[in-house]
Amino acid sequence: MHIPRKRFGQHFLVEPRVIARIVEAVEPRPGERVVEIGPGHGALTAPLLERAGHLTVVEIDRDLAAALRARYPEEQLAVHCADALRFDFGALGAGLRLVGNLPYNVSTPLLFHLERFASQVRDMHFMLQKEVVDRMAAGAGTAHYGRLSVALQYRFRIERLFDVAPHAFKPAPQVHSAFVRLVPHPCLPHPARSEALFRKMVTAAFSQRRKMLRNALGAFLKEADWAALGIDPRLRPEMLGVDAFVAAANFVAERWDVAGAATPSDERAGKVRR
Repeated sequence: MHIPRKRFGQHFLVEPRVIARIVEAVEPRPGERVVEIGPGHGALTAPLLERAGHLTVVEIDRDLAAALRARYPEEQLAVHCADALRFDFGALGAGLRLVGNLPYNVSTPLLFHLERFASQVRDMHFMLQKEVVDRMAAGAGTAHYGRLSVALQYRFRIERLFDVAPHAFKPAPQVHSAFVRLVPHPCLPHPARSEALFRKMVTAAFSQRRKMLRNALGAFLKEADWAALGIDPRLRPEMLGVDAFVAAANFVAERWDVAGAATPSDERAGKVRR
């Protein structure tokens, strides 16, 4: 009998009705590249596999990975015993459909990791802590809006599908959960000239979210720049939508281009001071 390991944040989904709702939401079909992250005991793996015919899974727990290999033939189930935070999902090809009951203790860094592979993803369906889904889907000016909201909404359309109570898991977590769908934008609504710079500015803004924009982003923009952008520098970062963050980043990137410098890398952006 497998004992859930706290270091892996293991809370196994056991409620049949919730599992059925997840499979209906994902609606996997034969021939699709379905990838399950953190399959655990395989409660979701089995119905996904039944519909898709073939499944790839990424499981960090060696005992659980071995059990899945013993349970299913390799031509049905490709098991990667690996840490999803370091796994190269890009190596699995294009048109990926990612699904999983993600470990809550690493969900935010894992979402940032998966965002890197958006160009190869068709959609993503995840069970997450409700508070994380609140942050992902939050609009500007609301309490939950922050770095995660901006970063993911830049790249994805986010749809909250349904909430899940703690008793649907074993062991039951001390928080409520929610199931969410992320679909990459076919064309970015607000493309950044330098995504590295955009990410750097968003991170800087929300690392000091109680400060006004003029202070939080003072390393990138002068007082006159805010006037040119039509943005009140006295606002706090959570008041800016994704489009405004992109506009600010593009303003900085364009100025550096005009000055004869290449669009800055992550390292260069981090060293800018004014």
